[in-house]
Amino acid sequence: MIGTNQERKGLKELMSEYERDLILSALTASGGNQRRAAKILGVLPTTLHEKMKRLGLIQRREELPATVMAPPAYAPVRATYSTAY
Repeated sequence: MIGTNQERKGLKELMSEYERDLILSALTASGGNQRRAAKILGVLPTTLHEKMKRLGLIQRREELPATVMAPPAYAPVRATYSTAY
């Protein structure tokens, strides 16, 4: 363990923090593209996605606040066509 008594972290926690930092760096370098980030990290995209879920970098749709899932305040305008000739 590293640090003082109050700051001690176990190996699991330190590894998770390091993994999270690496993933965030790869995502930044790839412009947010998960496939490119996975390639940078040398893992499959599905592996990266699972790691991101485990580390809390991705939320399930059900876990998102209602405001995130709400439809936009505007409705697209539909063109109206006349059938009269």
